[in-house]
Amino acid sequence: MSETAAETKVVSLYQSSKKIYPKSVSGRFAQLRVAMVLMTQLLFYGLAWLPWNDRQAVLFDLVNRKFYIFGWVFWPQDILYLTFILIVSAYSLFFVTAIAGRVFCGYACPQTVYTEVFMWVEKWFEGDRASRMRLDAAPLSINKLWRKGGKHTVWVLIALWTGFTFVGYFTPIHTLVHEVLAFSTGPWETFWILFYAFATWGNAGFMREQVCKYMCPYARFQSVMFDRDTLIVSYDTERGEPRGGRKKGVDPKSASLGACVDCSLCVQVCPTGIDIRNGLQYECIGCSACIDVCDTVMDKMNYPRGLVRYSTENALEQHWGLAEIRKHLVRPRILLYFAVLVTLVAGLVAALVLRNPLKVDVIRDRRVLAREVEGRYIENIYRLNVMNTREQSQRFSVSVEGLPGATINRGSTVDAEGASTVAQIVAVRVPIDTAKPGSHTIHFTISADAEASMSVREKAAFLVPK
Repeated sequence: MSETAAETKVVSLYQSSKKIYPKSVSGRFAQLRVAMVLMTQLLFYGLAWLPWNDRQAVLFDLVNRKFYIFGWVFWPQDILYLTFILIVSAYSLFFVTAIAGRVFCGYACPQTVYTEVFMWVEKWFEGDRASRMRLDAAPLSINKLWRKGGKHTVWVLIALWTGFTFVGYFTPIHTLVHEVLAFSTGPWETFWILFYAFATWGNAGFMREQVCKYMCPYARFQSVMFDRDTLIVSYDTERGEPRGGRKKGVDPKSASLGACVDCSLCVQVCPTGIDIRNGLQYECIGCSACIDVCDTVMDKMNYPRGLVRYSTENALEQHWGLAEIRKHLVRPRILLYFAVLVTLVAGLVAALVLRNPLKVDVIRDRRVLAREVEGRYIENIYRLNVMNTREQSQRFSVSVEGLPGATINRGSTVDAEGASTVAQIVAVRVPIDTAKPGSHTIHFTISADAEASMSVREKAAFLVPK
């Protein structure tokens, strides 16, 4: 073997991740996270059971192609509303991010929420950070087996309940309960319950910070929405450095030290394992755990709080107070986002308020273009697809105009059940001598007998043969 070959080294581009053991923390931001977890999960798990008009309040019935959201019933033709909702959600995220960074990730993101829930269960069975590290390092024993087994059992139960609830928004949840208890769920229902449960168990139990750091695209493009006046979790380097240990009550200046005691607790409580003292990093999800634990240390040392705090880059450099920070939050970017967001929300609300609950499609019967009947009329046949998006049954009257003497010989009334579509055959007659040969424009008016606001006017073509 040549000397060059002997000196060849293999360099791996893959770095295996180390398991992170976040330490529990208490404080105002920790309490806010708990409140957000409870609120979001109460909404997710509870909304599926909320009744409304003898049905589920929120149900996406894909089989019948109807989306029920409280008092509204949406159909595939209402895709515009979904588009509006998605755009409003995106701009809301941009707006919040430009003001306060990744605060959504730290408090309301499903990955963060379920990781928090799974960590509560982990703490109940295995203890806090030091106990978990000792348990993982210990050899297999009865104690380790029941603690690990108990933790995963509860994790799986939570994950299965989450998957069941998710599918319950697409299959009526009361029906789904009976199907699950009878082991008669369909293949797709079974697949999605198990798939969603597996994703919850895997993401919240094992992958955790890996999802935030490597899988979530938001972590990669968030910096585009940041500027030097965006509120972020910040370490006050000027006040904290040089860091170093000292006894309680020692004046930092007398020891030629900064306020940071180098306890590393800010690193131990971080769910993504970063050191906030190294400055802003894309892995930071803005959960503020480091703020809570640092404030606790500052209290014990009789130092002012705020060594780690919500601040902006400009505020840290120019020593701004809270009033100056608030003043600089209102800036052109924020005003632009706010204006666009208000416009979109106003447009969505207006569209929902002005939404006509009646939809009609008029289709000419191409099998019979036009025919002479009774020796004195020209008759055209049409098919009216009447969509009643109200949940109450309605009777509709059909009238026609556009040609002299035009009348409806058949199909002048339509009965439609609530949230249903009815196909109605309508025959329109015109006296032979009242219209020249060719195509003529007519208009159908379909109106609800009990609700004058439910009215639609549709155009159609009437053919007179030569």
